[in-house]
Amino acid sequence: MASATDEQGLENAAILLMTLGEEEASEVFKHLAPKEVQRLGETISRMKAVPRERVESVMDAFSKVAASESLLVADSNEYVKSVLRKALGDDKANLLIDRIMQGSDITGIESLKWMDPTSVAELLRMEHPQIVAAILVHLEFDQAAEVLKHFPERQRNEVMVRIATLDGIQPMALRDLNDVMSKVLAGGDRSRKSTLGGVKAAAEILNMLGSAVETAVLDFVREADNDLAQKIMDNMFTFDDIDKIDDKGIQALMKEVQSESLVIALKGATPALREKIFKNMSTRAAETLREDLESRGPVRLSEVEAEQKEMLKTVRRLVDEGQIVLAGGGDEQFV
Repeated sequence: MASATDEQGLENAAILLMTLGEEEASEVFKHLAPKEVQRLGETISRMKAVPRERVESVMDAFSKVAASESLLVADSNEYVKSVLRKALGDDKANLLIDRIMQGSDITGIESLKWMDPTSVAELLRMEHPQIVAAILVHLEFDQAAEVLKHFPERQRNEVMVRIATLDGIQPMALRDLNDVMSKVLAGGDRSRKSTLGGVKAAAEILNMLGSAVETAVLDFVREADNDLAQKIMDNMFTFDDIDKIDDKGIQALMKEVQSESLVIALKGATPALREKIFKNMSTRAAETLREDLESRGPVRLSEVEAEQKEMLKTVRRLVDEGQIVLAGGGDEQFV
């Protein structure tokens, strides 16, 4: 769920675009990512009337930011290339340029972000799992998860193993991969380098797939590499992520956790998570928990982590039972 600050920023951007007019606003939209276009579009559609004071405040803030910015060079990529070649010579410079520009020209792959998951899945269905993995890590995690749902189980599992073990892509390989995509798709103006692969990326995508598919994938990974499966599981839902559970889910969780275990687990919790727990307890219970936390002396980190893992097991069980719905989960189960 977006924070109040994020929502205010979206509304301010929407107000600014509406004041620009259709032609100028359309030019701005050309430089945004698919999700940014969607979120701004939704925000604009919700804003029926805006107080004049709010509009003036947004315009004033924008003017101050714009006045503080300065365009140093017309094309920063070409500037970097030119400077390095003059300083180091073509051979040495080209080696560095490959690394620096690794993510600056992936318009073909970026264009996939504008496609629906079914179309992307059809496009990639016959490709080698390693190629599919290299492409999916450039997409948003939820889009990548939706694409994987359209693959046969074995192909999906093989791709997830490769995502989890992927630690980067060589510049030349990335360019070759992008060239293949560019032949099929129309390129876009905007590109952005994403963190490529790894256990965290695999965990984030699995979080979006839902528990049924998640179990099948993890069982497959566990047979091939038990340690890798455990690392993925450890990254799938952390203790701090409990803060993302809605109030009803927190209340269900509190019914399942013993007071002593909760005190120890919360010794390593963020202030925001503690406050969320307190908010979903009775006034008396919250006061008692605060006092227990304050009076409890130092606790071994190993004990704190052990209790937190037990709470996470409870969260996963309640998710499977339908009592908790994780934000962004793919099962669409409600009670």
